[in-house]
Amino acid sequence: MRGMKRSVKTSLIIIAALVACLAWLVWIGSRPGERDGPDETVADNLSETSRGPSFEVRVVMPRSGLPLGGILPDWFVKKLDGTPRELRFDHTSSGAQIGSIGQERLELRADGWDLLIETDGEGRITPGTHLVFPLALGGRRVRLDCRPADLANGYLNTTRRAGSDELVELNGRFLVELATCKNAESGKATNWPPAALTVRGSFVGPATRP
Repeated sequence: MRGMKRSVKTSLIIIAALVACLAWLVWIGSRPGERDGPDETVADNLSETSRGPSFEVRVVMPRSGLPLGGILPDWFVKKLDGTPRELRFDHTSSGAQIGSIGQERLELRADGWDLLIETDGEGRITPGTHLVFPLALGGRRVRLDCRPADLANGYLNTTRRAGSDELVELNGRFLVELATCKNAESGKATNWPPAALTVRGSFVGPATRP
């Protein structure tokens, strides 16, 4: 009888420890700055303080496509070679370059990354929009090519930078939801993501033509 009571007590202690650990992981994953809402802008002061071309791009994964619904912190997930909650690249990344900036087109690149955003004459995101990027998925490292749904959701806002005269400089921000992905190397469709991933960022640079 005493042995049974000790066993029950030990089990309760273990369960309590697991619950506490889970609560800690949830708290870590939900702290401000760890994961921003999809409508929060990126680098709000980038266009005001940067000298020369600069940009920042963030890719936020859907929670339904993350290990344990995204409650684990990214540093821990990356150690397990799993899918993190967020990836990013910017003008300081290896191989970073701005392909073109215009009222209806934006191209940003870095090693392993290729982002193209296109809009029509009325500001709607076009099917040509896509992002190629590296991702750890299901224990494998792949390069995905992701595009918006047929009814694309997002925007590309571009304005002339204050103080620019001879050289037309544009700054702006963007947000695009990408719903379908394929393997960028094989061209085969994937069943990931289960929900749209969000790409958002900001930029400043000289206006160029594609």
